[in-house]
Amino acid sequence: MSLDSERYQSLAGFRLALRRFMAAAEAISRTAGVTQQQYQALLAIKTWASPDMTMGDLAEELLLTHHAAVQLMNRMSVAGLAERAPSETDRRAVLLKLTPAGEAVVDKLAALHLQEVLRQEPQLTRSLRRLKRSSAEPGADES
Repeated sequence: MSLDSERYQSLAGFRLALRRFMAAAEAISRTAGVTQQQYQALLAIKTWASPDMTMGDLAEELLLTHHAAVQLMNRMSVAGLAERAPSETDRRAVLLKLTPAGEAVVDKLAALHLQEVLRQEPQLTRSLRRLKRSSAEPGADES
């Protein structure tokens, strides 16, 4: 597929909005004294579909190796944000949960991140609409 000028402009606009969001997200997390990766882990643990999130689940959710997830949880445990407990049903599994401090941090940061997503929404929406419209035009898939 060859790209025309409008597609390049749409992609550039979309990437700019994403970069702006990521820069703001890092700054937001820093204000609470956590890294962006720690915030993502807090959010993943809080929103996990079942009550029992394992280390493997966290690694998969954050696209990390198991070892990297263990190191991340070590740092979060030291910071008092999350804790581990052995599974009562599977001795090999370690279950993850947020501490009250971790709950407070993720609640505060999620609200601030949502505000930033909504601030970036017009640019993201415009760029996506332009990409979708240009991809639907006749001859858009020709090379």
